[in-house]
Amino acid sequence: MTAAGYVPDRGEVVWLDFDPQAGHEHAGRRPAFVLSPRNYNKKTSLMLCCPITSQVKGYPFEVAVAGVTTVRGVILADQVKSLDWQVRRAEKGGRASRGVLEEVILKVRAILEG
Repeated sequence: MTAAGYVPDRGEVVWLDFDPQAGHEHAGRRPAFVLSPRNYNKKTSLMLCCPITSQVKGYPFEVAVAGVTTVRGVILADQVKSLDWQVRRAEKGGRASRGVLEEVILKVRAILEG
């Protein structure tokens, strides 16, 4: 269950349950980087996010997590997901730097705009 009154916000790192999963998707309780703004997340109970992994492989869509002491690794900007943050028990894990948010958005935009 989420902390009373907490709503994830853009640029935050949250811990949540990625189960159930399928195929090569990340599973289990793990960190994610929030892309959608708090107002959207609150109104819909959904959030757009990218999983974070500690397995750094040097892929072009990885973004190093900076400014968050509770998480180390990379944001997988090519794995955007829409998830119900309440059902998946989102818990705040910190806030990444503004530069990280901007870099993730640029990488997502590159995929969408081709």
